[in-house]
Amino acid sequence: MRSEALSPTSIPLPDTTLRSWEDRSINTFQEMKIYTFNVALLSILGNDEVKYREDLKRCYYNLEKGYNSMPINLPGTLFHKSMKARKELAQILAQIISTRKQRKHENSDLLASFMEDKEGLIDEQIADNVIGVIFAARDTTASVLTWILKFLNENPAVLQAVTEEQEAINKEKEAAAEEEMSGSLSWADTKKMPMTSRVIQETLRVASILNFTFREAVEDVEYQGYLIPKGWKVLPLFRNIHHSPDNFPEPDKFDPSRFEAAPKPNTFLPFGNGVHSCPGNELAKLEILVLLHHLTTKYRWTIMGPQNEIHYGPFALPQNGLPIKFSLKS
Repeated sequence: MRSEALSPTSIPLPDTTLRSWEDRSINTFQEMKIYTFNVALLSILGNDEVKYREDLKRCYYNLEKGYNSMPINLPGTLFHKSMKARKELAQILAQIISTRKQRKHENSDLLASFMEDKEGLIDEQIADNVIGVIFAARDTTASVLTWILKFLNENPAVLQAVTEEQEAINKEKEAAAEEEMSGSLSWADTKKMPMTSRVIQETLRVASILNFTFREAVEDVEYQGYLIPKGWKVLPLFRNIHHSPDNFPEPDKFDPSRFEAAPKPNTFLPFGNGVHSCPGNELAKLEILVLLHHLTTKYRWTIMGPQNEIHYGPFALPQNGLPIKFSLKS
């Protein structure tokens, strides 16, 4: 994504989102999915997302319901409805791409980056990439945000440290009120959030949203006395790596301070690694930082009901999606 498209001011949704939660009991994961979906659309399509938002949502939600179902492509099945929604989603994106090509207006969003000549992508490939980014950006980021609220609630000292860090940024901006746009978060502000960033890192480690990934051996590999033949599938288990006491002492303890020093190479892999690392990780970190800034400085929340289990849907989640009572600070 172009640098001007990826900035704190390109994510104007947190205030609106948080106000809609005031004095309500909410399912954290479900509400975070709405937030991350809207951020994804805004980052990918820019101003175009307003016109197509509802149709894109409808198609994507239908796609989501059946993508992981039994692959029986017969009318009436979830899979058939999902494939139909996927086709309609591609048609809407093709319409957006065609319109942009005709008006030849300069855009600075992710879709514009995909459409650049140097990318060499045909329209179908662009649509595939956009759908893939939406899928990757929505549930995983929503899961991380849900876990963060749980861990902050369970660790008051950490919550206090994050809140003080974010309030200090607000005070700096108030002191510089005469500067234009001083009320908006900037790139420089996000670099003043080391404690918040460590909370995100530690959440990614403890929760390990992505348990594993699929890889293929491109040549014969010998590992600890075992031969992995070329062409065999390999399943790196991120949770095992992140919860190994050899890599992280007291691995089940939530301790953001462990990231004051960089972890050993290849021991912290929340976004994968190398050429196959998640391309949306910077957007994910940015939208989490922006939401946490507004959340910790203006609101409080309490968890409702027991939290003794981990649920999978398919990503790891706190029990029942973390029901909370949300309110404005007095």
